[in-house]
Amino acid sequence: MNFDSSLVISLAVAIALVIAISVFVVTRKSGDKTQISKAQAQQKATDVPSPDNQQPETESDVSTIQASASEIPGTVDSKPVPIDVPESMEGRKLKLRERLGRSQGSLGQVFKQTFSGSTISDDAWQDLEDTLIMADLGVSAATGIVETLKTAVKKSGASSATELHDIAKSELIKLVDGGYDRTLHIDRHTDRPAVVLTVGVNGTGKTTTTGKLARMLSAQDKDVLLGAADTFRAAAAEQLTTWGDRVGVPVIRGAEGSDPASVAFESVNAGLEQEVDVVLIDTAGRLHTKQGLMDELGKLYRVAGKLGPIDEVLLVIDATTGQNGLTQAKVFSEVVSVTGVVLSKLDGTAKGGIIVAIQETLGVPVKLVGLGEGPDDLAPFDAEDFVTGLLS
Repeated sequence: MNFDSSLVISLAVAIALVIAISVFVVTRKSGDKTQISKAQAQQKATDVPSPDNQQPETESDVSTIQASASEIPGTVDSKPVPIDVPESMEGRKLKLRERLGRSQGSLGQVFKQTFSGSTISDDAWQDLEDTLIMADLGVSAATGIVETLKTAVKKSGASSATELHDIAKSELIKLVDGGYDRTLHIDRHTDRPAVVLTVGVNGTGKTTTTGKLARMLSAQDKDVLLGAADTFRAAAAEQLTTWGDRVGVPVIRGAEGSDPASVAFESVNAGLEQEVDVVLIDTAGRLHTKQGLMDELGKLYRVAGKLGPIDEVLLVIDATTGQNGLTQAKVFSEVVSVTGVVLSKLDGTAKGGIIVAIQETLGVPVKLVGLGEGPDDLAPFDAEDFVTGLLS
């Protein structure tokens, strides 16, 4: 090999080596940039977490997030919940008026039979009295009603079924109405919301009634806040939150087993801060025979009233419990200042006489009645509607 050939070969090898080194450097830098970009992307993803995926690290974080969610009507974990529009007041009154006529069973039938002719026999009067007693009116009240009707019929000299029917209707309306003020005190005060407690024994439908009442007030354009002070029954707070979500009403709740009086106070305080119209507080169901539980209810009542007097204490009574409901009512009225009764589960029962018995025993009016399981099956009690349904 001559000198020129060796020089050419050496030159070619050198050029090839330079090219190889250049390619390696460029590839390395490109790989580094790719790795940096991936690292930066990962860092950015960590710095800006997705709300749906973020998990709080501490218990305080959990409570903070839950509190924030509860303050935003119609949201759960930042995900919008469809708002359910409650039925109007007039609509629900018409619907419940119709149901009253179908809910009285034998009580309504006996009234119809008694006043269906031109005269009323002694047997017919006795049947009416017996039916009133079975309708949980009580013996003395049933006897009193029959005597009142007998006297009214004699004085009027009525001789037709229509006249007898009209007399019965007029006298019964007077009796059931009793001259009570059935106003629900749910109007906001100048500087604070109205506060309403719902109380009662287990199984009366207290939490459901509280949720239905929130819907009813929302239909009246009231700004409502719910307080889940039933901290003993695990499902109670969830149940009330579901009711709140359906109508866009915020719910204040505490941890399971926490002090219910504290939750009640925080609910009223939140109502003050948020300037709502009404705060509805659901309390734990309790046996009226357990003194410790009743004392706890008394404490809740006092604590909830520290920021202003309680406007309504609604005692929820299951209509199907009959005279036992009277015993419950007496005990609860000794612990808290009951201002009105909610008679739940009146649908499909002939126990309507308990309305008169409760009012006469406690001197407290029935203010609301529940006649079904639908979300809007709650309405203010009206004596004329009740009697009209009874005699229809």
